[in-house]
Amino acid sequence: MKHLVKYFVVTLTLLFCTYTYAEQNVVVLDMKYILNSSKAGKQAQDFLKSTFEKNQKEFLSREKDLKKDETQLLEKKDKVSQDEYKKLSDELRKKVIKYQADRRSSLDKIAKLRSDARKKLVEKVTPIVQNYIKENNVAVVIDKKYVVGGNKELDITKIITDKLNKELPSLKLQ
Repeated sequence: MKHLVKYFVVTLTLLFCTYTYAEQNVVVLDMKYILNSSKAGKQAQDFLKSTFEKNQKEFLSREKDLKKDETQLLEKKDKVSQDEYKKLSDELRKKVIKYQADRRSSLDKIAKLRSDARKKLVEKVTPIVQNYIKENNVAVVIDKKYVVGGNKELDITKIITDKLNKELPSLKLQ
């Protein structure tokens, strides 16, 4: 009986003293869309894509030249002395190693540029989102990739993208 009274007292206290905040503002933001579709994001992607394609063409032509050198070396195998063949094959091997190192450094440079561009964009988006939160009394901003469903009116992606386009029309990548 004593426990029953305690149970009712605790239950009634919880029922009468609990406040709910049903009017919390939660909005959704698609960061992927902002990073890919803003003016600065598109410009960065175009620059990175053109740089990558230019490098690919250059490396493909170098690769063809190396294959051509290899076939010529194989044709000369029977015509030259073994020492001369070893010398030529070592030279070819050095060219291949340099080619691989150049290609790797080129890809690393593009990856670093991509990372830096993304970092700059996120640094510019963060204060814009913080300002929006203050102006509109928003409690939580959730990335759209983590949302299963919801009201389309809660999506602020377009608003933030427009503000970002005004503040950061382009990124200067080199």
